[in-house]
Amino acid sequence: MDEESSTTLDQTAEAAADAAPAAAQEMAQDVALGLASDFERFLTGLLRPWNAYQVAIALGLVLATYLLTRVLGPRLHDWMRTLTGWPTWRMRILVILHKRLNLILFAALIWPTVWIMREVTWPSRSYMLAIIAQLALAWLVIAFLTRLIGNKFLRSVVRYTGWIWVTLSILNLTDEAQALLQSAAVDFGDLQLSLWTVVQGIAVVGVLIAAARFLARVSTDRIRRNAEISPSMQVLLVKVLQLALYSAALFVGLKAVGVDLTGLAFLSGAIGVGLGFGLQKVVSNLVSGVIILLDKSIKPGDVISLGSTFGWIEALGARYVSVVTRDGKEYLIPNEDLITGQVVNWSHSNDYVRLDIHFGTAYHDDPHQVRRIAIAAALSVDRVLEKKPPVCHIIGFGDSSVDYVLRFWIEDPTGGLTNIRGNVYLALWDAFQEHRISIPFPQREVTMLPPNLPADSD
Repeated sequence: MDEESSTTLDQTAEAAADAAPAAAQEMAQDVALGLASDFERFLTGLLRPWNAYQVAIALGLVLATYLLTRVLGPRLHDWMRTLTGWPTWRMRILVILHKRLNLILFAALIWPTVWIMREVTWPSRSYMLAIIAQLALAWLVIAFLTRLIGNKFLRSVVRYTGWIWVTLSILNLTDEAQALLQSAAVDFGDLQLSLWTVVQGIAVVGVLIAAARFLARVSTDRIRRNAEISPSMQVLLVKVLQLALYSAALFVGLKAVGVDLTGLAFLSGAIGVGLGFGLQKVVSNLVSGVIILLDKSIKPGDVISLGSTFGWIEALGARYVSVVTRDGKEYLIPNEDLITGQVVNWSHSNDYVRLDIHFGTAYHDDPHQVRRIAIAAALSVDRVLEKKPPVCHIIGFGDSSVDYVLRFWIEDPTGGLTNIRGNVYLALWDAFQEHRISIPFPQREVTMLPPNLPADSD
């Protein structure tokens, strides 16, 4: 191909690119003019007698609905307050009916009106009322169906989108609306993004994400009820399942509306590099969380101590671990600290925990008797295990006492450690008081010397 032909092709491509916005603008103008013409014909049609009669009938039904709602609404509410023992699902249905009572009454009034007018007069004389009745019924059905969506924001989006769509469908304006949305487009290289594509994408992705959320919730319940899967593995499976379902919903939704994801590869790569440098700590915590779940070093319900924090693990998150202490405080410890720091897991391999108590007695007390009394006192406490009997040993001869260590086992560290130590100390105190065993303590004597007498003067 010679240079002249190549130049001609480039000029043709440029001309086509310049003509595309002009064509889109001309299409938008045509659609707008068509809608304006339809609206003008509608206003002109209202001047006809039977069209005006239908508008008056519709306004009268609205007024009747308002009056009936003011009368029946409070009575229905008072009747609902008297109901006791009803299942929750029935009460929810009654609440929904009470909130949509005006729309229910309007649909219940307008449809018999349409049927009666079709029987006594020509169908064209009830055409507008039939359209209004279809809109009322469609809006009512959508309002009931969207109550199945748990998320309030998503429920509102789906509800209003559904109302707009059925309104355009009943008024036969879907083609004009689609053409108008398609005319508003922006080109990103080979990718053309229009408002119609955005609306389709939001609708499809919203439905798929709602389905993915439902599947994730059902699968999560089944995983958590499976006793053969460890708690840490349950958390890992739930996180992986949620990530896979939501990612698949987003990918399939964008592909379904014709979005070419290969064109976003470079942009996503650049964003990924930026996030890698700017969110190193976040990524580190995410990776540490996955490692914790895989190696099963800690799991929900374990009792751990990290530095001055002692408590049991309430939940394992993607970024942090929730640790609840005995005083009700909830610490959110980053996953990275659990990987790089020294963590004491009191219930890692089993729930048995050995505790030590140090005390001393006077030198005139029999050490053999002290050991027997200390062991018996420890066994008198409820949480101390008998199958792992306590032991007591002499560990040194101090300045004012014989020093002992009492070691005992418990199997419920989640019940606390300080309280069990306190109970054993109290049992030792009572036992020593009963057997007249003294616990020495350092004593100091202070001798007050007389002041120096003044020297005798001559």
